Amino acid sequence: MADPDIADVERRMDSAVEVLRREFAGLRTGRASASLLEHISVAAYDSQMPLNQVASISVPEPRMLSVQVWDKGLAKEVEKAIRDAGLGLNPIVEGALIRVPIPELNEERRVELTRVAGKYAEQAKVAVRNVRRDGMDMLKRMEREGELSQDEQHLWGEEIQSLTDDHIEKVSNMLATKQEEIIQV
Repeated sequence: MADPDIADVERRMDSAVEVLRREFAGLRTGRASASLLEHISVAAYDSQMPLNQVASISVPEPRMLSVQVWDKGLAKEVEKAIRDAGLGLNPIVEGALIRVPIPELNEERRVELTRVAGKYAEQAKVAVRNVRRDGMDMLKRMEREGELSQDEQHLWGEEIQSLTDDHIEKVSNMLATKQEEIIQV
């Protein structure tokens, strides 16, 4: 009798939490962060490319991002992509260098960002629950095929549920921390 692949279930849940961590890194908290711009796509060379493949992003000051475009001809496209990203940023082009001042967040924008963070967290929870469902289906299939007894299936099911609870708690804690960061003035 083979044991179910619980390590795979845990790895998939961990990756859902990691995706949430990256999405939270892109949410503004009033401080400059290079990850704020990483998800932006730029129309370059007849395709859509991630910003970090056409420019380098740095943080020279706490409230300023600097984007050094490698191909000066793409500076206008990069500026347009940053402006259209819905982040409320107003880039300033200086040749191949684009300065992006990070404005203070007003109360309305802070509330909106906490809502967005909540949506991201809910998506992560759904992803973790989907992995749980897949794991439980795997256990049921193994029991049907005679690879597991009912007792073993029940014990492994409890293990998967425990992993699910832990990951959901991680997501909830990450959300609470991010919302606190966003609300801080």
